[in-house]
Amino acid sequence: MNALVIDDSRAIRLILARMLRDLGFEVDEATNGREGLARLVDGETPDLVLVDWNMPEMTGIDFVIAARKPPYSSKARLMMVTTETEVPQMVRALEAGADEYVMKPFTREAIVEKLQLLGLAV
Repeated sequence: MNALVIDDSRAIRLILARMLRDLGFEVDEATNGREGLARLVDGETPDLVLVDWNMPEMTGIDFVIAARKPPYSSKARLMMVTTETEVPQMVRALEAGADEYVMKPFTREAIVEKLQLLGLAV
């Protein structure tokens, strides 16, 4: 399975990428939503995208909205991994097309649990 991690924090990208690789994913990375959208066009569509909310150039919520519409219409499972902890933000992300929502700081167990809910981990 392929995953794309979109976060402007190099440390978070490294942590998530390591977790996903340990779970058998091939992982690509992007530093913002615009770069992430380019990956949806240029490469194979990932099975999973983990995306931060607050990033320069294009936010995670804007990425989710765009990824669910033509010309992208991504079938990838989208998981927000963010410091946004307010319920209205969570609802907004899910209504925009995110499949799951994880709040930072997160644990490996929280990520695995969400992947299990998405049918992407055992």
